Amino acid sequence: MVVTHGVPSTAPSRPGCALTIGNFDGVHRGHQALLERALRDASTLDVPSCVLTFEPHPREFFAARAGQPAPARLTRLRDKLELMAAAGIDRVHVARFGEGLAALPAERFVEDVLVRGLRVRSLAVGKDFRYGKGRAGDAASLQAAASRHGFELDLVGDVSLDGARVSSSAVRDALVAGDLRRAERLLGHPYTISGRVAHGSKLGRDLGFPTANIPLRRPPPLRGILVVEVEGLARGAKAGVASLGLRPTVNPVPRPLLEVHLLDWTGAALYGRHLRVRFLDKLRDEEKYGDLRQLQDAIARDVRQAKEHFARNG
Repeated sequence: MVVTHGVPSTAPSRPGCALTIGNFDGVHRGHQALLERALRDASTLDVPSCVLTFEPHPREFFAARAGQPAPARLTRLRDKLELMAAAGIDRVHVARFGEGLAALPAERFVEDVLVRGLRVRSLAVGKDFRYGKGRAGDAASLQAAASRHGFELDLVGDVSLDGARVSSSAVRDALVAGDLRRAERLLGHPYTISGRVAHGSKLGRDLGFPTANIPLRRPPPLRGILVVEVEGLARGAKAGVASLGLRPTVNPVPRPLLEVHLLDWTGAALYGRHLRVRFLDKLRDEEKYGDLRQLQDAIARDVRQAKEHFARNG
């Protein structure tokens, strides 16, 4: 899969594309319906499939401009790109969302970005898709633009689960509640965080439970003590138990930290490794303990419960 960045530039030699647009945070089942439509249109038109996405997310940009917190992000850009590549998408263009794009009128967005920049041949978006300055563009104006510029428009309906619309907000709500099974059903895949292992305080090792520490740039919607599987090591996924939070008992951190204890790891130190952590079940919330002995006992209980989980589900 080819990934490009910046403002899409006119490329006369480009064959055009079957495009879909969005933040794709989580790449959940609703997003997957858009990707599938773009792939189908690409096959019909014999052009590459393409995704236009944004970094940062527009909601993050507008929240920062207003001095307000943004919703917790589900998926790092790297993970989002990997999910799109796995779906079979040929190309992703990551547009920098800033003042320029925020101020671009709806018709200019179509003309400059979609038609001249990406040479859109077909476009698949949700029925509630809005675009352009002040979100002035809607399905009706996009249909009119498609007629003027000669590209096909597919307005894709919502995907529902248990009678409710699948959305990034619904996934976020499930994770905040610790309902990992519902989050997985909404996503169509287990909730995952990836990152690079960094050096820590070595407290876990001193307590008899060494951990791989993965700093997180943004706070995720999920917190607590969790049963996990870890990819990025030799010979398949490894079972583990993880703490995701602020480490309240010793050496508190200002931003959430992901600490993973591998249940049967006897290999070398993991510093610098890029790991993918899949969350399978939540054991409990974080707690602050009175001393290190209480913390050590709690970790031992967590490890036993994680092993029981894998024994039941192995």
